Parts: sequence; C-alpha cells; structure tokens
Amino acid sequence: MSKKLLQTREHEAAILVEIPAEQRPVFHMSPASGWANDPNGFSVYKGEYHLFYQNNPYGTRWGNIHWGHYKSRDLISWEYVPSALAPDMPYDRDGCFSGSAIEWQGKHYLMYTGNREDKLPDGTLQIRQTQSMAVGNGRDYEKFPENPVITADTLPEGSSLSDFRDPKFWREDDGFYAVIGSRSPDGSGQIALYSSQDLRSWRFVSILDRCNNEYGKMWECPDFFPLDGKQVLIVSPQEMLAEGLEHHSGNGSLCLIGSYDRSSHTFTREAGQAIDYGMDFYAGQTTGTPDGRRVLIAWMNNWENYLTPNDFKWSGPMTVPRELTIRDGRLHQNPVRELEKYRAGELTFEAQASGDFKELPGVSGRVFDMTVEFDTKVCRNFELRVAVNEHFYTSLTYDGAKQTFTTDRTYSGSTRDLLAVRTMSLAGHEGRVKLRVLMDRYCIEVFANDGEKVMSSLIYTPLGAEKILFCSDGAFEAAFSQIKKP
Repeated sequence: MSKKLLQTREHEAAILVEIPAEQRPVFHMSPASGWANDPNGFSVYKGEYHLFYQNNPYGTRWGNIHWGHYKSRDLISWEYVPSALAPDMPYDRDGCFSGSAIEWQGKHYLMYTGNREDKLPDGTLQIRQTQSMAVGNGRDYEKFPENPVITADTLPEGSSLSDFRDPKFWREDDGFYAVIGSRSPDGSGQIALYSSQDLRSWRFVSILDRCNNEYGKMWECPDFFPLDGKQVLIVSPQEMLAEGLEHHSGNGSLCLIGSYDRSSHTFTREAGQAIDYGMDFYAGQTTGTPDGRRVLIAWMNNWENYLTPNDFKWSGPMTVPRELTIRDGRLHQNPVRELEKYRAGELTFEAQASGDFKELPGVSGRVFDMTVEFDTKVCRNFELRVAVNEHFYTSLTYDGAKQTFTTDRTYSGSTRDLLAVRTMSLAGHEGRVKLRVLMDRYCIEVFANDGEKVMSSLIYTPLGAEKILFCSDGAFEAAFSQIKKP
C-alpha cells in the first residue's frame, strides 16, 4: 500500500466519525468524507455488493480524485470500506477516474482511467487518459505492473488522445470485453469496444456507436448489457441541448436500446430516451444481481448546481438502486425490492378534493416511501408539498391539462441562484397516474407510472421542516410508509 493511500484511509476514517448520523441520508449511500461523483465498480464480489465512487476525501469540491468504497448485502444498508485507489502512480497522478469491477477466479478486479496532465514547453496543458487495472480481495487492491493496459493510441485515427475514459468491462465465454467513452474526429462522442484474454493485453475491436453530434458532445460513463431480449447502451453525454421537455440537464444520462451482433460486434440503435428527468442525476452504472436482475445506481447531483451546505463534510449522495426492465420499447426503473423490508407502519388513505393544502393524519417526516394514485378524469390537478414549515417547501405537481409533472425547489431553502424547476411530460396510463415518491432527508426521487419516467432532485431544507401537504381538484388514493433501518 502506498503512503498516499494509507494517509487517505487515515483521514477519511477520522472525518467519518465526525459527521453526525442525522446529517446523512438514511438509505441513500453518501461518501465517507469529502466530495463524491460517479459511482464506480458496482459489482458483486463474494456474495456482497461493492460500490466504489469518485472521491476527493479532503474537500467537498471536485479534485484529487480517489476511489472511495462501500459494500452492502442488500443494496440499502451500506458499510464503509477504506479507500481503494489513490492517485499515486505516474500514469494516474492527476486522478484515478471512473471505471468498473468484476469478480473472477476468486479475486476482485478493478479497471479505471488514469489521468495525467503535463505542461509542455510552450505552456500548453497536455492531458492523457489511459486505462489501468488493479486486483484485490474486497478491501485492499494492487495496481498491475503492466499499467496502463490500454491507451488512446489504439483508437481510430483522428480520435481524441485526451478524452478517453470510464471503462466498463465484463466477462463472456470467449474472454473479457470493455466499453470506453471517447471523442471522435468530429468532436462528438463515440463508444469504443475492446477485448482481452487475460486482462493485461487488450485489442481494439470496434466503435459500437457514435454520437454524430446528435446527443451532446463527449459521451462519458458507458455501460453495455442485455436486458429483456434487447441490448442496452447507457451513456452520459456532455453539452446536450434541450428538445422540448427532453435533455434539459446539459450533462445528462441517455439510454439507447437496440440489438447487438456478437459476431461482427455491431450495435444497432433502435430507440433512445433520457434515464432521469430531474435536476440531480448523472453517470449511472449497472450490475447484475445473483437472482438475475439488472440494477442501476447513479450520482445524485449535478455538475452545474452546487447545493452542499457550508457546514457539511461530505457532498454527493447516490440514488437508490433501481431495477431495470424494458416494457413497450422503453426503459422502466423502480426502486430495488429490498427497500420494502425497511418500510414501517404503512398508512392508506382515500382522500377527497381540497382547494386548500391539507395534511393527512400520520403523514409527515423526511424519510418515507409514498404512493399516490388518481384517475385523470376525476383529478386533473394534484400538488404534493414536502419538507414544509412556515418558510420552506418543495412542490411536486401534476398538471392534467398539460399532462406534465414538475418538481419545484424554489422555496427549499437555498440562498443560491440555482436551477430550481424541472418538468417532464407525463400522460396517464389507462386513464390513471401513479406517483411513487421516495424521500430520504435531502433526496427526492419520483417514479411515475410504475417507473416509466423518473425524476430525481436534491434539497437541503432544514430537517425540522417535516410537514407533508396535499392539494387536488379530485379524489386520490395514497399509501405512506416510514423507512427505518433495523
């Protein structure tokens, strides 16, 4: 273990015990200390889920990127594990960037991007991103002496040598494969496919898909997997332009659904959609579960909006893990079923229309799982306000005339001039709208119509704001449960 990694472990362990438990989400993973962004290495190793993440353990802003580390038996309760990777080698001295992990032959293998920045004699900055490997036992990891194992020199002519990152690798019967985000000669994103027999020698296979300036520019954090008879390519485009109510985040997450010819290593795109419509979602990564599910987790934050309170010693939670399915040609997401065992004291209601905001008996708090359902012919307009006190509230609104759903955090307590409103289209399904709202102190995730669309947003309203208010022009049904850990 390097001196730098040892110092990091000592530091994060000291900060970890200083952070009050009530300052953290209850069932959303948050970093041990400092800044977190992209989830990395989401995998199963020896029967436990491991999740790494981009981490600056020394501050709540991006920089000095390590790999932080947690593990879980059920995807809900997460256990701290000491930091796994530090930028301590010449090829990764300016950051151990995003990557992935697999279990193979009893060992845990990590693949990540090493970032190096050199100032040239003319004063310009040269960035080089390469892919490296490490192997370990679920706690301690050693970097390969052969690192880096892949360089951008292997890409098609004209590809960027600087933007080449975020490998996602997996094993098949004929060897190992990896997809890596890069930039094509036209300046927009492309996803490169590589293969290997031994994890040390890799060869370029093909370009699976190109952006062609259709969805933003650089494509980060690719993931590639089969799901329900289709092949799915997930990417996180930068610099996307909005189209109607789509792709408003600029840095968003995109799901491309299609088919994959394994003999020619060709991906044929059939459909594309945003993964999340909220203000805080990026860099989703998936893993397969032992019982055959495909589960996604993402960074619950946004590059353009920094909400973290000044007194926090951590920044950047992860979303609740989500089970993925494809229905009617569209990706659907729902919270992992493991969350259900943490529900406590379910209350059900049939509420009538009310022109004024009202409370429902027993419905309050900042850590809950609530489902609201209504007939769109009876209830045309519905508004839910959460984290409410005399000063603050966050609004979740369905507009039947426009068939839209909106999250509005204008009055959530931020003193910064930040993006506060996000709207998505939402039609009724067979004449009904169903909204499942997960709230975990600062995290709000809304799963609409059984996961057809999702909207994720952060608020840092003081925890004393606990009221929940309803207003509607028609009757609705509600089920409410607190979420409590044993």
